[in-house]
Amino acid sequence: MKSALDEKESELLYHFNGKRVKFTGSIRAAHRKLKLNVFRWIVVDRPQNFLTGPLIYGLIFPIVFLDMYVSLYQLICFPIYKIEKVRRADYISFDRQHLQYLNFFERFHCVYCSYANGLLAYVSEIAARTEQYFCPIKHAQKLLGSHARYARFLAYGDAADYHAKLEEYRIALQNEKSV
Repeated sequence: MKSALDEKESELLYHFNGKRVKFTGSIRAAHRKLKLNVFRWIVVDRPQNFLTGPLIYGLIFPIVFLDMYVSLYQLICFPIYKIEKVRRADYISFDRQHLQYLNFFERFHCVYCSYANGLLAYVSEIAARTEQYFCPIKHAQKLLGSHARYARFLAYGDAADYHAKLEEYRIALQNEKSV
């Protein structure tokens, strides 16, 4: 798998320098030429972004509050239940703003979306571990989306040895280690 990723990376002409992505000089120059002028982007291509911007970016306050609260929750509660903490850095990545073909506003959007979507994935994993600890039972109704742990949960209505199985789920969760 790693070699396939390395192959794809070389096709795209970039490499990692620590955690930062570096493009070759010719690719960086080509990217700069593809950057859309900010004035054209605002006036011609995307005027609707300024109309919806306050609504979209107003969400930053509840998003930051959610980040702080959920991080505090796992900091306090997970050690009590012997659950491995979720590494925030595994879910939130800020790398797209370094792309030279994005103008200022596009970069700003990328930072915001990286944070919001990464945070929601981080929160989802914290909630999934909590659900595995307290209630690893599937819903009767089929869901369109669920976390990766859900598939291993007990079937809805499977009452046989529920408490013994619940303890097995808790032990499995406590034995997990971050990669």
